[in-house]
Parts: sequence; C-alpha cells; structure tokens
Amino acid sequence: MAGGRERVAHLLRQLQRAACQCPTHSHTYSQAPEHAALRRTDYAFEMAVSNIRYGEGVTREVGMDLQNLGARKVCVMTDKNLCQLPPVKAVLNSLTKNRITFQMYDDVRVEPTDQSFMDAITFAKKGEFDAYVAVGGGSVIDTCKAANLYSSSPESDFLDYVNAPIGKGKSVTVPLKPFIAVPTTAGTGSETTGIAIFDYKELKVKTGIASRAIKPTLGMIDPLHTIHMPERVVANSGFDVLCHALEAYTALPYKMRSPCPSNPINRPAYQGSNPISDVWAVHALHLVAKYLKRAVRMPDDHEARANMHLASAFAGIGFGNAGVHLCHGMSYPISGLVKSYKAKDYNVDHPLVPHGLSVVLTSPAVFTFTAEMCPERHLEAAEILGADIRTAKIKDAGLILADTLRKFLFDLNVDDGLAAIGYSKADIPALVKGTLPQERVTKLSPRPQTEEELSALFEASMKLY
Repeated sequence: MAGGRERVAHLLRQLQRAACQCPTHSHTYSQAPEHAALRRTDYAFEMAVSNIRYGEGVTREVGMDLQNLGARKVCVMTDKNLCQLPPVKAVLNSLTKNRITFQMYDDVRVEPTDQSFMDAITFAKKGEFDAYVAVGGGSVIDTCKAANLYSSSPESDFLDYVNAPIGKGKSVTVPLKPFIAVPTTAGTGSETTGIAIFDYKELKVKTGIASRAIKPTLGMIDPLHTIHMPERVVANSGFDVLCHALEAYTALPYKMRSPCPSNPINRPAYQGSNPISDVWAVHALHLVAKYLKRAVRMPDDHEARANMHLASAFAGIGFGNAGVHLCHGMSYPISGLVKSYKAKDYNVDHPLVPHGLSVVLTSPAVFTFTAEMCPERHLEAAEILGADIRTAKIKDAGLILADTLRKFLFDLNVDDGLAAIGYSKADIPALVKGTLPQERVTKLSPRPQTEEELSALFEASMKLY
C-alpha cells in the first residue's frame, strides 16, 4: 500500500512540474515582481468621454432618454438668463411630454464660485434626485457635475474632491446619478469632460474638480441652441475652443508626465498629449480657423455656428484627456482677481472676465515661450490658422504662431491685452501667486517655468498689439 501511495505522489509531482504555467490554466502561476510603481513617468494613457449625440432639434429626445433610464425625479439646472429662452423650453417641453417629474434650479452663477457650487449642492441633496439635466454653458454644466457628485457622496467635505493643493484631490469612488448635458455655448466642451471649474473666493483663484467619474452620461449637442448666443459670447466661447485645441496639442507628451500612478484609478484626467487627443485637437483647430470669424460676424450663419458647436466637443475630447497648460493656468487668477471689468453681451450683476477671454489674452506670450520644446507642432498650428510657413525657420515657430494669434484676435476686436481689462504691472505678483496653485495644468506645459518666467509672461500680455 505504502509503495502505491508513493508512486501516486511521485506521478502528481511530475504532472505539476509539466503543467501549463499560463495564468489561464495554472493555479500555481506566480507573476514577476511589479515594477510599474517604480516608474518615474507614465507609460500609458486612456480615453474617457461622454456619449455624444448630435443633431438639429435632438433636444426633443431628452425626455425619452430619462424615461428609458427609469428616472422618477429629475433636477434641471440652468441660469437666470437661459431659463426663458428656447433651449430650456425645449428641454422642459420634452420632459413634460414624456411625463417626467422634475424640479428646476436656475440660480447657477455665470463663472461659478465655491459658494454657488455649495448652494446647488444643498438643493440637490434636499431634492434626492435620481437624474440630472444641465442646460447651459460650462458654468451650468460644471455646477451640475458638482451637485451630482456631492449629493451622491453626502458625507464628503467640499474640499475632499477639489484639486490639490487647494483641496485634497481624493479619487471619486461613489456611483453617481445619470446626467445629461445640453450645451448652449460653443466653447467649454464641458459636456464631454470630467472637469468642473469654479472660483475659490478665499484665495481669489480658480480651481476645480477633475475626475472621469463626474463626466456627463450623455452630451446632447443641438446646434439650434447656438443661434441665440450674442456676438461676444460666440467670440469668447470660441477662444476657449481655440486654446483647448492649441494647449492639448502642445502639452507635455503623456510618456513624460510624472509620477506614474501605482493604481490606474489615480491616473489623472489630464494625461498629456497623446496620439488620440492629437487627432481631435487638430481637427478642432481646423474648424476654428474656418468657422469662428464667420460665427462671430454673422449670427444667421447656421453652418458656422453648428460647426463651432462641434469644434467645442472635438476640442473637449482632446483636452479632456490630454489636458491644457499655461494659457489656462494663468487665466484662473485673471478671472479670479477681476476688478471692475464687465464684458459686453454678458447679462450679469458682477464684474466678469469671461473664461475664454482670460485664456486667450496670454496665448501669444505663452506659445512664444513654449515653442522651443515642440516647434514643429507650433508651426503646424500657425499654418492651420492661416500663416504662410513656406519660408519659415523652425527656430521662429513661437514668434510666427504668436503673430498669427495676434492678427486673429485683432480681427475679432479682442481687448488689447491685460491692461485693457483693468490690470497693470503692479498686479503681476498677485497674478503669479494665483497661478502657482494651478500645477494640475501648469505642469503639463512642455516647458517648465519659474516664478520669474511667469512674471515675464504676464508682463508680455499686458498689451497685445
């Protein structure tokens, strides 16, 4: 008996040694030590984007979508200016027709603050909604992202999810409610991204929340809604698209971004330029070059406005995964420290530098500065925007793109630099101080920058022409 057991044991050992060692078939498979956590820079990127639906009049389907989702109590968010206009009426008509119970929140602030976010969050928590619809520009969509997030995570402190170093920058692990975004401007691309931006009043800077988890379930792009945008809103929204595309295309490549996350949940939404984002950013840039001036100058040019609406979404897909860098990082204190400037065509009761304007005013200086790191891309962008580069020298790429941008902005009657919106050299230290916490985006600049270099960029942006 003993000899038989030994022979069986010997046979089993032989079979075990001969067994397939692949993870599918083996119960004893052992993996080589994991070295990814030791990497200094990342080795991968991922694409995250909302579902997108495009078409004239497509807003009429929103009620059916909510019905299909089984929504019983819906929060509709918008602002005071939009609540009486056709885009909101189209949404409410669809909800009513499909017997969707809803409550309206129309106290969204144009250029939101931490307090306006928290007011919307309080409304959302009390309402106990099971779905959200945002009808408006980036301010409305971003506010709704925050309301959905914090009402789904009611025990969280407001700063828990806010980007570091201002907040704790915690990963979002709670499930959120279905969220449909209906953009009415052609600029932010917020319907495609997991980014929500606001003014943090205590520090007088813009910051935000960045997580793939908060992106809308569906972005419903209806070009009919852009018909109602006033001229300067079209222009400033378009400048945001322009800079989203330019910054995403010239951002630090994803393989150069550090640190490499030890867990994929910690990989940031803004990952650096990558082959897929490049495609969307360049295509958006072509559309801006072809259609923005037409969309601004001719309100009845439906083709131009519809294509700028698409360009906004395309650039959103690009920068929502690649990121932006210095134009946006520097824009946040420009908006946050506004003194008395009130932009034309914005019906608000507070001083306001529209986001797109705050971004584009530094663009000639910024791209002059960054061009030495990827001159070919800067030169390509200049050509797309209309520059003749047949005899251009690669070392002049930054100056050529800067001159191209100045001409573009001059043709669209943009204010003559930061001085024209109320800033002076005396404000530069405060503007630099407000830029420093924006490392989430500034570190994606292809060229690192010192405080002295930031000061020089602000000074160069005081006057454009």
